[in-house]
Amino acid sequence: MTRLHNDPAAFADEALEGFAAAHGRWVRTVPGGVVRATPKTSGQVAVVIGGGSGHYPAFSGLVGQGLAHGAAVGNVFASPSAQQIRNVAKAAHCGGGVLLMYGNYAGDVLHFGQAAERLRGEGIDTSAVAVTDDVASAAPAESAKRRGIAGDLPVFKVAAAAAEQGLPLAGVTRVAEHANARTRSFGIAFSGCTLPGAEEALFTVPEGRMALGLGIHGEPGIDERPVPSADEAAELLVSTLLKELPEGITELRGQRAAVILNGLGSVKYEELFVVYRRVASLLAEAGVEPVDPEVGELVTSFDMAGVSLTLTWLDDELEALWKAPADTPAYRKGTVTAPAADPSYESEDESGLDDIYVSDAVLPEATDASRRAAATALEALRVIKDTVEEHADDLGRIDAVAGDGDHGIGMRRGSLGAHEAAVRAGESGAGAQTLLTLAGDAWADKAGGTSGALWGVILRSVGAALGDTARPDAAALAQGVREASEGVTALGGAQVGDKTMVDVLVPLAETLSAQITAGADLATAWDAAATAAEGAARDTARLLPRMGRARPHAEKSLGTVDAGAHSLALIARAVHGVLTHRSEGSTS
Repeated sequence: MTRLHNDPAAFADEALEGFAAAHGRWVRTVPGGVVRATPKTSGQVAVVIGGGSGHYPAFSGLVGQGLAHGAAVGNVFASPSAQQIRNVAKAAHCGGGVLLMYGNYAGDVLHFGQAAERLRGEGIDTSAVAVTDDVASAAPAESAKRRGIAGDLPVFKVAAAAAEQGLPLAGVTRVAEHANARTRSFGIAFSGCTLPGAEEALFTVPEGRMALGLGIHGEPGIDERPVPSADEAAELLVSTLLKELPEGITELRGQRAAVILNGLGSVKYEELFVVYRRVASLLAEAGVEPVDPEVGELVTSFDMAGVSLTLTWLDDELEALWKAPADTPAYRKGTVTAPAADPSYESEDESGLDDIYVSDAVLPEATDASRRAAATALEALRVIKDTVEEHADDLGRIDAVAGDGDHGIGMRRGSLGAHEAAVRAGESGAGAQTLLTLAGDAWADKAGGTSGALWGVILRSVGAALGDTARPDAAALAQGVREASEGVTALGGAQVGDKTMVDVLVPLAETLSAQITAGADLATAWDAAATAAEGAARDTARLLPRMGRARPHAEKSLGTVDAGAHSLALIARAVHGVLTHRSEGSTS
């Protein structure tokens, strides 16, 4: 378990602060993560990696010469926000464009995609590659749906080495995609991990059994078997990966592979060496030559007792890049030459890097009616924050059944950040749209993850419908909720029946609109909508997930409601309590 922490919600921030204090020779902090402390090389592609906390040395420990130029670091097991990623990329940019790299998880895909769009809008050429190495998370025909686990390291490494060689962005991206297509991983676990402040592990494995196909976010395995001997574990790992060779490789003998035997947190180095002894023997018997193998903790999951094996099948180009030198806090190979300061290169202006959304800038003008609506919105955000705080532990427990157990932490951080931003906006005289927009940006930034991005869309959509100058009414609020439903569906890609928050948001929006159109007052209409939301949330217990981290463990979630759907229903009912104090047909 995670024994040493202060406020669990502050764990990720405090861990990053301590990491940077200990490794100032390699990294410096920027809002949202860390970048190299060494001078920039003008015109070089900046490789920016990232993901949630809890995986050290991924991701911050891999920043340095020969590897990443920067790492965006999210909350525990949650993707960094688009704002954090943008901040790190802007600070790391050397003038040659940016390659964003991350594991293939829904929240990371959303936030890194949004960050890429923002960077391009600011004139920075940007591409993105998601790592998809976990063979247990999807069939070969659906390899694009696979998770990124310990295969992150070799894919990041060869891309960064290509950038160091001076390849342009298109070339570095090609190398990353090529390495990803030739990387496969598979893992086993003997116990789950425990999040900071939690009393129980995210999942348990029966005594004498092991889980197969684990993720790195505390997700349970897809199957169980008796605990093997070290040699039997090696045989399982190797045989699983040798069954699926990348396109173009038909004969094992004579192949070369980058090999990583990765400990997930509690399996000690000596145990890993015992396993690797047999891994090396089995690869030799198959005619496969390991190239610069790595044995140790490289992509962890707090205190999970588990191990994974990664093979990246090398060609001449990939082998040279894999063997190239690197110098980072947690990963070193060969000898690097420290870059000299380049006086011809003017570094990016970092004055715009900020994770606080309400500043001294002049806010848009607002009418008195809109400010009254903003006050109601602020009260609703306070109630949302309190509701999330009350239910955060339960939301985490629900999420841990088939996911990673971080939903409660993310919702707590997001709702608190949104409320704080809204308070500052209200004190500055903001109208409803500006207040909710700033709150939505803060929610997305502070929470990260899929839910952070989607709640940002919800608040911004409602705010846009209410406006800063119009007189808000019930119809405008209903329109905003409907547009929020459409925005979440478009951004996340989920549909009703996929066992996500969409299963609740759609009936909430449809019922509210129908009630308002039929002439009901706002409190009555919202009551009906909240009731529909509660029923829809309960009904998710009968569904199998088709999206997100729970998808590979669909059967485990049967009989349990979706955490995101449940939290939305709780919030809908809490907001009804605020609206009952309003006069008929008004939102102020």
